[in-house]
Order: sequence, then structure tokens, then C-alpha cells
Amino acid sequence: MTQALLTESGYATQTGKILHTEQMTKLEKFFEISLPGGKDLNHAPGQFVMVSIPGIGEAPISVSSSPTKKASFDLVVRNAGILTGAMHNLEEGDTVGIRGPFGRGIDTNLLKGKDILMVAGGCGFIPMRSLINYVLDNRDNFNSVHVLLGCKTPADRLFLHETANWEKRKDLDFQCTVDKGDAEWKGRVGLITKLIPDVSITPSSTYAVVIGPPIMYKFVIKELLNKNIPDNQIILSLERHMKCGVGKCGHCQINQKYCCQDGPVFTYDELKELNEAI
Repeated sequence: MTQALLTESGYATQTGKILHTEQMTKLEKFFEISLPGGKDLNHAPGQFVMVSIPGIGEAPISVSSSPTKKASFDLVVRNAGILTGAMHNLEEGDTVGIRGPFGRGIDTNLLKGKDILMVAGGCGFIPMRSLINYVLDNRDNFNSVHVLLGCKTPADRLFLHETANWEKRKDLDFQCTVDKGDAEWKGRVGLITKLIPDVSITPSSTYAVVIGPPIMYKFVIKELLNKNIPDNQIILSLERHMKCGVGKCGHCQINQKYCCQDGPVFTYDELKELNEAI
């Protein structure tokens, strides 16, 4: 097998150089990474890469930047294990191994000319940012755009400079709520599901994209169905324990599907056919 085929099949690891880092919260750290020669990652929103550190291990990390960003890409890593903890010790100039991108991302061609409702909870904002910035970079290709963001507390919010700019835009309805406010928080308090009923959409021409913790999906889907959005126009990204990224190890299997290859992005009607409880 040639090196090109090895790369395309996902087995070969490329060296990613860290261009910039930023501690965003107590648990989340931002990384801007370039591939050899500054080549593009060529990902779709919703895809992920396998990130490795020699002698420590490998883990799947969602891509947070838009495909419109060239020559580098963004990751946001939560310190939640051995590999991610080691990544938090890395800084500009260090390197990591990169395989991918993997998985089925969001087909942005389906969304063109449609109303877009994006619902992100917690760390789901990290991959959703890829789609949000893609839509904003190609704003004329879409009708109304709504972004609903839910966080546990104000301190858990990410990309504050970007979201502050989104709040000022006239061509974007951006709303953020927190489960629990603090003395300085002047925004909404409550579950993200409370934001959905008041969003003005045309159901037949609306695609809803939902990314967040599994516990929120059932309740968000209920609200979307109450707004008469068709099942095949509700797009979800699933969290599964992915190890290989190429559909070989079986850790992420859902019935006959592999989340790392057939997902992580599915439509609601696809998940119902798989009898997948969400």
C-alpha cells in the first residue's frame, strides 16, 4: 500500500505543529495546528481527528474551525484524561500526531437556501463552531440563521470574543443561556430548551442541527418536533467511545453502524431506524 493510500485510509499519522494555544476555561484549552507544508485538513463540519502523543496515547478530538479556514485548523481540548491532560502541557512550537479527518460530517450543500437552527449545549459548541463559522463565511447561501447556546455557568462559555460579535450581527439570531448565573451575569438563565419555542422559523424549510451532551437530546428533539421540523431535517452528532477512527475496533458500533465512519452525524430518522435511544 502506498503512503498516499495509507494516509487516505486513516492509518498514517501526520505531524501537526502547534501554532498557538490559549487557556479558555479551567478545563478547556484552544490549539491552532498546522499540517506539514501548510496543507488544508479538508474536513467537513462535524468531523474529528485522532490526536496522538508518542508514549502516551491517542484520542478523538472534534475539529472546531470552519473548512473555510485554510493552512491551519482549531481544536479545543477538555482536560479529561491522560492524553488530554498531556495536551494541556503543550505550547506553541510543540508537535502532535494527527490522523484524519474521520467520520461523516454535516453536508452543507443540504443546508443551502434553508433556514438554519443550531442548538449547542456545553462542549457541543466546540464542533458546532465549525458549522457556525462556515455558514457566516458563506452567509449569502443561507436564509435565516439561529444559534442557541447553553452552558452550565458563565465561566464555562467559550470563544467570548466571537460570540460577542455574533450578538451584534443583524443577519444572525444568537442567544445564550446558562443553567446557573452569577453576580455579574445579566443574560438568560435556564435550560436551552426554553429558547426553542420562541424561535421564528418555517418548519418545512428549516434544518435543525443539535450537538451537545446526550442527556439534552431527548428534550431538544421534543421541542423541535413541536415546531413541526421534519425528522429528516433534524441533524444530530452522537458521542461514542471511538478508538481507531476507521471502523475496525468496534468500540463505537451502533447496531450495524460504526459511529466513527457512518457518523458521528446522523439525522433523527436514521437514528429511529437504528432503534437508537436518545
